[in-house]
Amino acid sequence: MKTLLLATAALTLGATFASAQTVRLGTEGAYPPYNFINDNGEVDGFERVLGDELCKRAELTCEWVTNDWDSIIPNLVSGNYDAIIAGMSITEERDEVIDFSQNYTQPDPSAYAAAMEDVDLEGGVVAAQTGTIQASHVAESGAALIEFATPDEAVGAVRNGEADAVLADKAFLDPIVGESGGDLMFVGEDVLLGGGIGIGLRESDGELKEKFDAAIQSMKDDGTLNALIAEWLPGMAQF
Repeated sequence: MKTLLLATAALTLGATFASAQTVRLGTEGAYPPYNFINDNGEVDGFERVLGDELCKRAELTCEWVTNDWDSIIPNLVSGNYDAIIAGMSITEERDEVIDFSQNYTQPDPSAYAAAMEDVDLEGGVVAAQTGTIQASHVAESGAALIEFATPDEAVGAVRNGEADAVLADKAFLDPIVGESGGDLMFVGEDVLLGGGIGIGLRESDGELKEKFDAAIQSMKDDGTLNALIAEWLPGMAQF
């Protein structure tokens, strides 16, 4: 899903799960259907339902915290929350700074969306959210990368002609393209990036990792994780 610039997160400040009575779950709240803020001002989406169920199975008391994407890993490391559940792909770059649970989704296809079919995806201007695996892919593809703080702004760059196309998770783009009335369309080939989504954790929190790993595995084993994927992420490969 997404990748962060990690230089500011390299310093671990020693906050641990063991000292916390309540496990704080950090999410962006701006990446539907994975996570978003609903009309009641509450975190909602696939990861809200998943996170609540994981905490129930792990017998944890959890609360949700929202954080801007570009600082979501540094604020985990500094102890502002205890875990990240935010559409975060498991990558080697991230794994050098934080730890991950086992994956709770398969790799999600990324897709290009544009305002017209005849778009040069390798030589044109392609928008992506700052610090994501999509942005890294565009930068390596030969296209001119233009980055934005939020995925909605990246889509907006295509609508206003600032970019030729946008690259993002297909699950995020699908309803936007479908509701655009033909103003946006998928172009080119889907791209598989990352190793699936997992929960991001501090490397010092091995006990919490074990609890979440066991809860995720139990949801895989009894089919409830696949049911959630089918409900929230239709078309995504299941376990």
